[in-house]
Amino acid sequence: MSKGLSPKLPLIKSPIDGYALNKTYQEMIVQNLKMLILTAPGERIMEPDFGVGLRNYLFLNDTPKIRADISAKIDEQINKYMPFVEILGADFNQIEGQENYLFLRIRFRIIPIDVVSYVEINTQTN
Repeated sequence: MSKGLSPKLPLIKSPIDGYALNKTYQEMIVQNLKMLILTAPGERIMEPDFGVGLRNYLFLNDTPKIRADISAKIDEQINKYMPFVEILGADFNQIEGQENYLFLRIRFRIIPIDVVSYVEINTQTN
């Protein structure tokens, strides 16, 4: 029997575990943080307030206010759904000449195990 904390998403077959598994708390929290940031409010069944909805910001002008709004929404969602995570910083990058693209890198600390890590998210439209 395989031992893991949660399945890795998207589901991928693994010859060892059947399906790939998150085997550390850090892996699981990175995955959960990505899901929280990419899920749009109203998208998750029975949890209408869950999610930052980062893709909803793609067609807005890239201004300091929009970046502050995204950071505030991330902080709000983390405090509500993942209070064991402390956000240490969020860096935004825009590629020159690329429209509707956003690169976000979030540094965070997992409070119970005192581990600092980061998650990177690229969003773009095709």
